[in-house]
Formats: sequence, structure tokens, C-alpha cells
Amino acid sequence: MIKKTLFITAVIFGLSVTKLAYSVDTSLIGVVNFTTCIMESKYGKSEQAQLENIKSQWTSLIEETEKELKDVATKFEDQEYLDGLSPEAEEEMKVKYKTLNEDLSKYQNQLYQVLNQANYFFLQKMQNFIAKASEQVATKNNLTMVLNKEACFYNKPDLEVTKLVIVEMDKNFEKDSKNKKISENNEESDKTQENTQQEQAKQ
Repeated sequence: MIKKTLFITAVIFGLSVTKLAYSVDTSLIGVVNFTTCIMESKYGKSEQAQLENIKSQWTSLIEETEKELKDVATKFEDQEYLDGLSPEAEEEMKVKYKTLNEDLSKYQNQLYQVLNQANYFFLQKMQNFIAKASEQVATKNNLTMVLNKEACFYNKPDLEVTKLVIVEMDKNFEKDSKNKKISENNEESDKTQENTQQEQAKQ
């Protein structure tokens, strides 16, 4: 999902900068690999960890619901067990089975929506982090522009500044760490934990 979004963004961005790149001395251009910055920078690793944390929370809730559903389904297959139930108890078990099915479907849909939203904000933040670091690299190296490598059909290897950008990103990350500004995803994660606990409490 992330790679697909990155590709679409790169294509749109590439169309907007192609003509401009022709008029600029290539020695003043830097090229940065957006995906590599995400995968290898401290910002990227931190944000990805937050996404995995969110996914883990919801996956745990889904697995617990699936386990309960399986237990009830197993009881329905045990005729001897059913014969020992009163009509009221059997009806309650049917209601529970239906409720668990509905809950499972709801949690799966919510997981999909939460991950989509989290991915959207993740990419937005990473774009800001990379843009800031790219500007710092451009200033230090007298570059006129820094392009996303995925927006280029071809670039000379000596235009590559990805490692320099990651170095700047990591420096910024350390500064943000000291100032406790690492990730707004922490807040999103806390909200998810709260929602998860509320859902569990309703069961």
C-alpha cells in the first residue's frame, strides 16, 4: 500500500518538474530516493514501528474475537452439549454467536480504516521530514533543487544525495527526540489503545 502511494505521488511530482529540470544545470541538482529515506532513516523506522503497534493492537482484538467465535461454533457441533442446554441457554448461545460474527466483521473493517488513515498521515509526515532534510542538503551543497528519484526516468549516479539526506534526517530526529517531538503517531496510537480497550469492555 505504501509503495503504491509512493509511486503515484512520484509520477505526479515528476510531471511537474520535468520541464524545470531541463533549464537547470545538472550539477546543481540532487536526487533523493524517497523510499530509501523511509526505510533507512530513524524517522522512518520510528513511524513504521508506530504503524506496526497500531496493527498489533487491532490484530490482537480480532484474534481474541475469532477464538471466542470458534469456541461457540465448536459447542454447536457438539450434540451432547446442546442436549444438556435449556432452550433459553441455547438461544443465548445463538445470539452470542451472531454478535461475535458482527463484532469480527466490524473490527476487521475498523482495522482497514485505521491503517489507511495511519498510512496517509505517515506519508505526509515523511514527506515533510524528507523535504526539510533535502533543503538542508541543498543549502550545504549549493544545489538549486533536490528531486525525488522515483520521479526521474534516469539520473546520473553522481546526482544521488539520498545518504546525505538521511544523515540530515537522523540529525533532525535526534533533535526532536531531545525535545520530545518525535511522532504525532504516538498520539494516534494512544487513541487506538483507548478505543480498543473500550471495545473490549463492551464485550
